[in-house]
Amino acid sequence: MSENQTQPARRFSTTQEEMPKQLAEVRVQNFEEVALGYTADLAMSEARRCLNCKKPLCVTGCPVENDIPAFLSCVVRGDFETGIQILKKTNCLPAVSGRVCPQEEQCEGVCVLHKKGAPVAIGRIERFLADWEAAQGAPKLPEKCEPTGRKVAVVGSGPAGLTVAGDLVLLGHEVTVFEALHELGGVLVYGIPEFRLPKAIVRREVEYLQSLGVKLVRDFVVGKTRSLDSLLETYDAIFIGAGAGLPWFLDVPGKNLIGVYSANEYLTRLNLMKGYRFPTMPTPIVPHHRVAVVGGGNVAMDCARSALRLGAETHIVYRRSKAELPARAEEVENAEEEGVIFDFLTLPTRILGNDQGIVIGLECVRMQLGEPDASGRRTPEPIAGSEFILDADAVICALGNSPNPLIPATTPDLAVGRKGNIVADEATGQTSKARVWAGGDVVTGAATVILAMGAGRKAARSIHEYLSSLG
Repeated sequence: MSENQTQPARRFSTTQEEMPKQLAEVRVQNFEEVALGYTADLAMSEARRCLNCKKPLCVTGCPVENDIPAFLSCVVRGDFETGIQILKKTNCLPAVSGRVCPQEEQCEGVCVLHKKGAPVAIGRIERFLADWEAAQGAPKLPEKCEPTGRKVAVVGSGPAGLTVAGDLVLLGHEVTVFEALHELGGVLVYGIPEFRLPKAIVRREVEYLQSLGVKLVRDFVVGKTRSLDSLLETYDAIFIGAGAGLPWFLDVPGKNLIGVYSANEYLTRLNLMKGYRFPTMPTPIVPHHRVAVVGGGNVAMDCARSALRLGAETHIVYRRSKAELPARAEEVENAEEEGVIFDFLTLPTRILGNDQGIVIGLECVRMQLGEPDASGRRTPEPIAGSEFILDADAVICALGNSPNPLIPATTPDLAVGRKGNIVADEATGQTSKARVWAGGDVVTGAATVILAMGAGRKAARSIHEYLSSLG
């Protein structure tokens, strides 16, 4: 080729490699994982779509700052071991985030290829690397810094707490995680269904942190077993990642009827307590026939798809239109494929019960979208005379959650916001109380797993700086 000739431009595919998943008619009969994951060939093919941008926006769009181009390059070469090691430098829960992170709003949302068709399926490749490593046997452990002699207590074993623990133990600090429940993982084990995040994967990630030296204490309720101030007598620093476990209910007549659930109770019975295996597991779930799930987020989809698998005709009742649904598009698509019925522009006004106080229906009114509210979303307004009754023998409220008030109630000098959230600096996670940091849902209210992990990384960095300053 002469000096004046140039290489032909490389052509990039504008479509993603589809990830195999169970057929809808099959998966509604089981609680096994819906998405089956990429094969090595599919992962390598998808990774080749990366443009290797000089300024990779995908990294800036990632709350935990994963070096996405670097691990994609490894996948292209088939060097999966190096790829997973790069990924785990910034993310100690890749098998989790690869499954439940809303990549379409973050790393994939700012991918340059997004403007040309479909972004690189970063999350699917992240999941592939984590699952590939698990298939090889015991994971390779990274090098740790020399012990510092400093001790850190982490309150809560959800994504924020586990991230803090993973980062700080590698920096040489002694880390102990205190969990109120009998199983580690927080919302990952009680809130996300098996078909979306198998609990064996959460246990695998927790065991990895344990192999790094993180100490785990179960059935320990901070604020009851011991107070935060008591822990400060033993530990140099504390991180609070206790999540948001206080559910919101519909404020309508009939809210106390039998058959009205919070999403927390419903999903905890199914997931943490294995209610979906009844009667082989001793946690009973009442066999409902028609279930109304009120809400439009990912938790609402989880509840509806779970109820469907238990044999109920299931409705999502949402006061806005499909365009305003806050749930991930992938979860909405799965719910539609499986047969969940969506009642859009519908507002519950009363829960109806029989003489025994058991739910028999949900009174609703049709809505129309009016002018945008303060957030820019169009405000739903009731249509006069459009009232109707939706037959239902269960109503699940998936409307959001607030933090449990126990820790603030027993720690008077810990500043809290008007909704009960712990006030913490967004950049560092520092609270109003000396030597105490916080992050995740306990600060923001119910949000995403990856945002909690991002907050955990920021807090870990700040805690390490503080501990290093002690000499």
